[in-house]
Amino acid sequence: MTEASTYELRFPALEVRQGRERLLYTFAVDGKELPKFTTVSRVRRDERQIAGYQRPEVLAHVAAIRSYIETTSPMIPNAIVIAFDTRVRFEPTESVPRHDGYVTPGTLVVPVDEGLPDEDKPGWIVDGQQRCAAVREADVDAFPLCVTAFITASQGEQRAQFILVNSTRPLPKGLVYELLPSTEGPLPPALMRKRFPSFVLERLNFDEDSPFHQLIQTPTTPEGVVRGNSILRMLENSLTDGCLYYFRDPDTGSGDIEEMLLILKPFWRAVRKVFDDAWGLAPRRSRLMHGVGIASMGYLMDAITDEHIAQGVLPDEPDYVAELQLLRDECAWTGGHWQFGPYSQRRWNELQNTHKDIKLLTSHLLREYRRLARGEPQGPLEQAQEAWRR
Repeated sequence: MTEASTYELRFPALEVRQGRERLLYTFAVDGKELPKFTTVSRVRRDERQIAGYQRPEVLAHVAAIRSYIETTSPMIPNAIVIAFDTRVRFEPTESVPRHDGYVTPGTLVVPVDEGLPDEDKPGWIVDGQQRCAAVREADVDAFPLCVTAFITASQGEQRAQFILVNSTRPLPKGLVYELLPSTEGPLPPALMRKRFPSFVLERLNFDEDSPFHQLIQTPTTPEGVVRGNSILRMLENSLTDGCLYYFRDPDTGSGDIEEMLLILKPFWRAVRKVFDDAWGLAPRRSRLMHGVGIASMGYLMDAITDEHIAQGVLPDEPDYVAELQLLRDECAWTGGHWQFGPYSQRRWNELQNTHKDIKLLTSHLLREYRRLARGEPQGPLEQAQEAWRR
């Protein structure tokens, strides 16, 4: 490594104090210089941990900005946002007093090592990815950009800031929910309510002993067959009104995830075993893996588990298998018809992920489960259904 490849860039900057603890730094930099010390950290996974937080560059948007920059009098007034790690430091100008107690002039010192791979550079672009890419590719000698930056050693805080910075523009919900488990600091209440269910979803998707291992479709597991939102809704329903509520902390919104997984994993492993021909297929081929099936089976999980907890025991996988076997002939996950009443028949793939159809399927599964679990004979309604089926 030569000396010329490691050096410091020094930017005249203002340190702005927000509240009691937050420090922001505002400065200007030639956009062509940004790749020397910043990187765009796209969403990916390193083994089980999520890394990064940016969306892939939108090529059409980048091209449009680039064309504008190459015109005669372009202007980009909006600042990009950069998260720096603690290798970056601020040196206040001692001869200039603070202005109104919250602004301090000085110099932001950024180390540059041209031999570092992108992921080891001290700066991450939190907002402004397309603008930076457009400047990088534009046929101009230089183009200064305004920058707002903050310094933190925590990637969790960087991810939280990414969500907050982008909250005024539509972000893919799946991306936001996948980031939530590894964020730190306060978030809007609606997102705080999603944080713990998102953490449970992450465990279901990446624990190797989970029946949903890498089957849940998220931005980092796009090959998954079950939509993440379907799993989240099932978890939220159970945390609010179902069997997972027993292990929830209402004060924090979190709970004992290990105890919850002792229910979730055995139940869904039993589902996989009993309905093996419908498991792991795309939702268009299996209504079990569709939103309507996941939600309805979640309610059935609550009912079966509640029955056992009322008897003082927590069911295990064989218990769930025995209960679900009762319903094997009552389900039409991949073909045939659902029999909801003497004159109410629906093709297997007509059920949709709507409140009406979820309620219809849930009522059918719970009614048949309770009847069969008690060994009750068919009533007039069930007899009429059977005759209609024949």
